[in-house]
Amino acid sequence: MKKQALPPEIEALWLSPLPEEEFRRRVDQAIRELDGEEGENVLGLIRWFVRRYPTAKERFAYARRKYESWTGSSNEPPGPRSA
Repeated sequence: MKKQALPPEIEALWLSPLPEEEFRRRVDQAIRELDGEEGENVLGLIRWFVRRYPTAKERFAYARRKYESWTGSSNEPPGPRSA
């Protein structure tokens, strides 16, 4: 499959790093916009994930594993499926 070309201004946004303060501001804003049970559920999931994968290295490793499983980009054949 051929990679889709992005307009230069979009590609620049995609490739430029997001400062930590801006990332935290966006996450906090998104959480504030959730209220009630949904917001509590999201916060609970975030807390679990951070406890389960406490370092950035572990979080990236998890994300890479999941990306490979979702896209099928791994060189290994898929494992057996459970019934």
